[in-house]
Amino acid sequence: MSYSEEMGKKLNDLLEKNYDAEAGYKNAAEKVANASLKNYLLSRAQDRYDFGHELKAELKTFGQDPEKGTSLAGDAHRLWMDLKTAISSDKDEAVLEETIRGENAALEEYEEILNDSTLPASTKAIISKQRNSLKSALEDAKELEVLA
Repeated sequence: MSYSEEMGKKLNDLLEKNYDAEAGYKNAAEKVANASLKNYLLSRAQDRYDFGHELKAELKTFGQDPEKGTSLAGDAHRLWMDLKTAISSDKDEAVLEETIRGENAALEEYEEILNDSTLPASTKAIISKQRNSLKSALEDAKELEVLA
């Protein structure tokens, strides 16, 4: 069994975005002073690393060639974050706001994939688990925002 061309592309895009998120979280962790926020960001980077490996294995199972790295858009976004934190009076707040924005965007993408009726059960289980982890991480970020 293999994915449709469209589903293969969506999942490869999601894989690439997880690579981007992992790199972004590592980059952001270097910029913040708050230890709790730094730990949160490093934990999210590890989650996205793990998500990527799960997706890569699943893509291979269904005969797809997984993406290999970050995207130009992700690279550009990390440069934007570098600039934003450089000019911000509160780097931690700027990073946290961007984290929440990014997690919300990721959730939308996960939901879109989960709504596709052609998604095989094994892939749906992986995507659902990752989406649930994103939801939990988003709640954690919102709690950090209140404390900031």
